[in-house]
Amino acid sequence: MSILVTRPSPAGDDLVRRLRALGREAWSLPLIEFSPGRELQKLPAYLHSLDEGDLAFVLSQHVVEYASAALARESLRWPAQANWFAIGRTSALAFHQASNLPIIYPRDRESSENLLQFAQLQAISGRKALILRGNGGRELLGETLSQRGATVTYCECYQRCKKHYDGAEEAHRWQSRGVKTLVVTSAEMLSQLWAMVPEWYRNTWLLRCRLFVVSERLATQAREAGWQDVRIADNADNDALLRAIQQHEIWDE
Repeated sequence: MSILVTRPSPAGDDLVRRLRALGREAWSLPLIEFSPGRELQKLPAYLHSLDEGDLAFVLSQHVVEYASAALARESLRWPAQANWFAIGRTSALAFHQASNLPIIYPRDRESSENLLQFAQLQAISGRKALILRGNGGRELLGETLSQRGATVTYCECYQRCKKHYDGAEEAHRWQSRGVKTLVVTSAEMLSQLWAMVPEWYRNTWLLRCRLFVVSERLATQAREAGWQDVRIADNADNDALLRAIQQHEIWDE
């Protein structure tokens, strides 16, 4: 079983290395890359405006990477007066390593819905909520916090940029290499992959591949697009994806 990993570097490269170390044939085709966000220069002021008990959200490890560099340039630290939340384990770990501050995150599945279930996010009327993210995404989080009475501010700390490929050339390459399993970790990348591959290759190869995704919502999108064999990892990090791939291989034996 040859596996094509579409998540961006460095996470995608790491997953490919780990799969190959286990004897699997794996390849990387990153569909997006990252660059500094358009609002990164506003971050120090946004963080300074947070009062004791206000809320701050880290929605990606890439937020931490770009924001930490921006704060270091100004000789600033992450503010300790806010209550910090992360969308998942990977972003929480990155933030804690960068700030040495406590942070709350869902332990089971990485999603806005799970994050919003925390007791600390129920009675929040009158508080400020700062959401650190990429260019768009996680609208449900901000909308729900607003409905609960918080004043929500977004800060785009990084941008996700599409990588451009010749779809027919790539589809031919991966089909000829025997790729029958795909790893896709966001709705944006799933749509990009579907649109990039020409219809003939889509019907004869792409939609016939087994697809590993990281949420029920993404699985639903994949099935609506035409995939039949869709598997869901417990989380969006590489550990969970690796477990899912290994577990389904066992079931298939």
